[in-house]
Amino acid sequence: MALKVELKPHERIIIGACVVTNTDQRARLLIEGDKIPILREKDILTPETADTPAKLIYLAVQLMYLSPEPQINHGTYFSLLRDIITTMPGAWPIIEGINNDILNGDLYKALKEVKKLIAYEKKLAGMSDSTADRADSRRRSA
Repeated sequence: MALKVELKPHERIIIGACVVTNTDQRARLLIEGDKIPILREKDILTPETADTPAKLIYLAVQLMYLSPEPQINHGTYFSLLRDIITTMPGAWPIIEGINNDILNGDLYKALKEVKKLIAYEKKLAGMSDSTADRADSRRRSA
């Protein structure tokens, strides 16, 4: 089955091992082929933008997805998982889903699941910021 992709001007996309950059006009692509990794620019993380534990996990899964030998990145992924489970034990159901997708070879679906982990991490960070703000206001009013 073919995938239809519309690119904005100057938008980039990874198709297989190639980075394709659109020109200054919108473009439509029809991509045919099986098991070809495809990532739009908005879904690509770099080491510089992977600035939280969950984003580092996304980066590790992204590397698996784009690699012809995904197993090479398993060690990094599982090392990062150990760290995140320690700091966010409530994330286990999401992590379990990610692990199942990886074991089933559905790395694109695993990437989508990691986005849930990033949202969960962001929610926890927001909650801890709110908690810290409340504690600061209590200290100031005391």
